[in-house]
Amino acid sequence: MSEIYCIVSGRVQMMMFRDFTLRKAGALGLKGSVRNLKNGTVEVIAQGEKEKLEAFIKYLNKGSLLSHVDNVEVTWRETKSVFDRFYIVYSR
Repeated sequence: MSEIYCIVSGRVQMMMFRDFTLRKAGALGLKGSVRNLKNGTVEVIAQGEKEKLEAFIKYLNKGSLLSHVDNVEVTWRETKSVFDRFYIVYSR
């Protein structure tokens, strides 16, 4: 199993980007999380097979219908803890 940590920048908040990410991850059988950060970017952590993560990165670069992705910063890293599903983290 592989893991990626991504920071997505551009017009990605309030554009259905987290829902888009959740649906694409589910379709690929990935686990992890997505959340908005206070600086306007979106953080994505995803775990799964390398080939599926590579396909997922392509989706992140494309973005949702309403979003405009400027950059996806991807860090491949060792899996420290395993997620049981893919979910959206909502800020309080």
